[in-house]
Amino acid sequence: MIIETKSYPRAALIGNPSDGYFGKTIAFVFSNFSARVQLYHTPELEVIPEKLDVAKFGNIRELAEYVELNGYYGGLRLLKASIKVFYDYCRRNNIHLDARNFTIRYKSDIPLRLGLAGSSAIITACYKALMTFYGIVIPKPVLANLILSVETDELGISAGLQDRVAQVYETPVFMDFDRSIMEKQGYGNYETLDAENFLNLYIAFRRNLSEGTEVTHNNLRARFNIGEQAVLDAMKEWADLTVQFKEALAGRDCDRIARLINRNFDLRRSLITIAPGNIEMVEAARSVGASAKFTGSGGAIIGTYTDESMFEALKKTMNKRGIEVIKPEIVNS
Repeated sequence: MIIETKSYPRAALIGNPSDGYFGKTIAFVFSNFSARVQLYHTPELEVIPEKLDVAKFGNIRELAEYVELNGYYGGLRLLKASIKVFYDYCRRNNIHLDARNFTIRYKSDIPLRLGLAGSSAIITACYKALMTFYGIVIPKPVLANLILSVETDELGISAGLQDRVAQVYETPVFMDFDRSIMEKQGYGNYETLDAENFLNLYIAFRRNLSEGTEVTHNNLRARFNIGEQAVLDAMKEWADLTVQFKEALAGRDCDRIARLINRNFDLRRSLITIAPGNIEMVEAARSVGASAKFTGSGGAIIGTYTDESMFEALKKTMNKRGIEVIKPEIVNS
């Protein structure tokens, strides 16, 4: 039997980057792109590399351009780490795994290093396949934590929980990571939201602006850890913006939603150095009246538009700058 699973990119709609700092966020996954994993029973256990794991190049320029666009790592290490962490989890919890072996491979068309959670999508799809193969069910909040631990604990990659929560639940989620909640139960309070209220959203990105999430998070983490007041205040405000956004969503208050999205980015800009190309994307979107903020760490933005006329103006403005614009197909399982 061949098991085929998939997971989707995540868009952080409001509240980020407070998810890793006991804040609140709203995020969803969208099916315009996906990471897919294929797993099947074989005599030996084999992890098959994909094209992003390539280690052979035509010349030094080709290698440099490849690394600039895709980073230093493909998905092979993600699969290996996922399998190890899965095994460790089952062993700790006295979950029996039978002696069968498997071959596993992945494919992903999620744009890389643009704050769309492409890495955790591969891990999530891997866990879906492993659970199906072994007939194991892991509760969703626990599974999100496990997926996060693959990157943070096993691979040493800075990351927050919201990506994994959205990818596990596969529906828009309001997430409360308040410190007291996290310390009490080990994960946040997660409330699914009605995707029908998510109106007139766009996502825009320029692939050559790719940047690893650790660039932003490491600086912010250090400042948070030493108790820098501006950072602490910002985390509180991002959490408050999320609560306000949830209320605006329920009331379909589009003007308020747009203002909250813009404030989320403006607060971030006041706190963190942002690359000029990323600022250009936000300002270009706002020049036609759309709201705009990062979907994650940078490289892609998300926002709202009022009508089709504005969306066409947005596409025209962005496309002439080499920026792709899509309407996200929100997954609502």
